[in-house]
Amino acid sequence: MRQAHGADVFPADRANLAAARESWPEADVAVSVDSNVGLTVKAADCVPVLLGDRLTGAVAAVHAGWRGTAAGAVKAAVAALEAKYGSRPRDLIAAVGPSIGPCCYEVSDSLRPHFAAHRNADRWFSTEPKPHLDLWMATRDQLEHAGVPVEHIHVCRLCTFDHPALFHSYRRDGTRAGRLAAAIRSLRGRKP
Repeated sequence: MRQAHGADVFPADRANLAAARESWPEADVAVSVDSNVGLTVKAADCVPVLLGDRLTGAVAAVHAGWRGTAAGAVKAAVAALEAKYGSRPRDLIAAVGPSIGPCCYEVSDSLRPHFAAHRNADRWFSTEPKPHLDLWMATRDQLEHAGVPVEHIHVCRLCTFDHPALFHSYRRDGTRAGRLAAAIRSLRGRKP
């Protein structure tokens, strides 16, 4: 799958994966319930989010930079898990991995209108001394708005820009930046 920086969803079942070998789709959300399929997301400042349904075994991997966050990628993932696998948001566990933090994510005021559809968006932006965007808060708010209980949302809160010994950062390192990988797979059908 190629990242599209939006909220498109790719159902990663065997039939779709076989077809995708010919031409990988563009999407920032992958969902599956197949225990033979591992979902991964790569990021170098964007927010990697993994979702797992503790009852159905359905899983999702989400890549959410500012464009994906503005497009509601995590909300699209929750909706896809509901529609495709019967997941209930209250049964989902969310892991939000390392990404650029609000401490270092200076942005232009021109980004604000892209977030106008989100009711909490004003609180995601700080203005002093320059605008910064808090993708961690935005992701948590969107997951909670989608019905995931706040106690099931685990935000790592490690800034990729601030920890060069641990993480790659596109904003810090430019085109030579590597990528962080996060992975998840369903255990449905597997014996413990």
